[in-house]
Amino acid sequence: MTHLPVPTAAVFDVAAAVGTDPLTLADLLRVANTPGFDRWQEQIRRTGGCSNPIHLQGSTVTREAKTGDVLYSYSTDQEPGGRLRVACGNRRASRCPACAWTYAGDVYHLIRAGITGDSRMGIPGRVRHHPGVFATLTAPSFGPVHNRPASGRCRCGVQHPAHDPVLGTALDPESYDYAGAVLWNNHAGDLWRRFTIYLRREVAARAGITQAALRETCRVSFGKVAEFQKRGAVHFHAVVRLDGPEGPDAPPPAWATVALLEAAIRAAAARVAVPVPSAGAFAGRVLRWGSQVDVQPIGGMDGVELTDQAVASYVAKYATKAAEATETVDRRIGELSELDKLALPAHTRRLIEACRDLDDAYPDRLLWRWAHMLGFRGHFMTKSRAYSTTLTERRQVRADYRARQERRERGLPDPDDTEGSTLTLAHWTYAGHGHSPGESWLAATIARDIRLNRETAREALTELQDRETAGEW
Repeated sequence: MTHLPVPTAAVFDVAAAVGTDPLTLADLLRVANTPGFDRWQEQIRRTGGCSNPIHLQGSTVTREAKTGDVLYSYSTDQEPGGRLRVACGNRRASRCPACAWTYAGDVYHLIRAGITGDSRMGIPGRVRHHPGVFATLTAPSFGPVHNRPASGRCRCGVQHPAHDPVLGTALDPESYDYAGAVLWNNHAGDLWRRFTIYLRREVAARAGITQAALRETCRVSFGKVAEFQKRGAVHFHAVVRLDGPEGPDAPPPAWATVALLEAAIRAAAARVAVPVPSAGAFAGRVLRWGSQVDVQPIGGMDGVELTDQAVASYVAKYATKAAEATETVDRRIGELSELDKLALPAHTRRLIEACRDLDDAYPDRLLWRWAHMLGFRGHFMTKSRAYSTTLTERRQVRADYRARQERRERGLPDPDDTEGSTLTLAHWTYAGHGHSPGESWLAATIARDIRLNRETAREALTELQDRETAGEW
């Protein structure tokens, strides 16, 4: 295929037509007219349209183990720019939508397997009958904020539209407890850890047994995700389940019910207290969960079925986000003066400034290091060991599948075939990352096409399954 250059005079008109700037369009045309463009597209398509691919240089050789004969060899010398581009794997949608989409899919299957079971992941189907709930634990109030109450009118007297930028910001910034908000975010992981400890104690107490006996008869499993509210406070959503002592493979004891689990969650949340000592000009305080603890059985919520798909989708959605709801930055901040170059909302800026003010008083909490996360330094998605499979296992399944595909395409023997064992020698070095402006535009287009194709295929599959269920086939 021959790529014809576009006259420079036409670049500005074309840029306006495609919705980009002239410099990006000029670079796009340069990329499209570079030898090896088709191979570059193939590389990016294999990454899923990654926004920030890792560039590697090196080679790999596969030999027959017994004879030493070369069965396959590859070098990046013949690749565009002498580099192989691989996906960055970043979970944040603000950094790489394509890789975040893959991550969200992994989280979805991980969470859903813990609700309904999945034999492919080693989770038996009987787990769907174990007592399980979807719980939400929130932060306390740090001062009144603009909101949309059921009455429809905020305390400020205004009926805010759904996307009003003032939602979540302080009604009175001078009295709002910004220090308390970022300290709470910073200790959210500690609050959750203590909650899980108290939860097991509360389950044992309600079952009328000791904690030692609980370990012999029942296991509490969970999968959770963190979400930032508009006001800049973290809260947690969690699927909590009661299993037998060996986990999902064992049935829970007869006393393990949804009602007992709900009562234990509420009691445990109320017991948690994390003391923060006084330091410098900052008084000591005790951090607790907010009063809004919501616990819903999976399968029913306000008369509407809360399905496993809905719960898994909800958790997966927030697993790819950070603090974007507050319009903060998604990278660490070097100097406070950097904020002057950013169009941050005043509420978000004051939360970041509070991290800086508190950093010297609580150096072990690394508040300034995590100021871009408004003090939060925990993992966004975590689970207990026995809840479900792991993200590492999900990635390995995908990697093994692709490896088998490539071996078939190259005519290499199956690695499980002892008669055809092979030896692979590889050498790789890091050579950079990212795209040029034109490459970024093309990669985003590829990512959209891939996602659209997958969504179309999923809809078609669902339609076929519905027809089969209805007996139309």
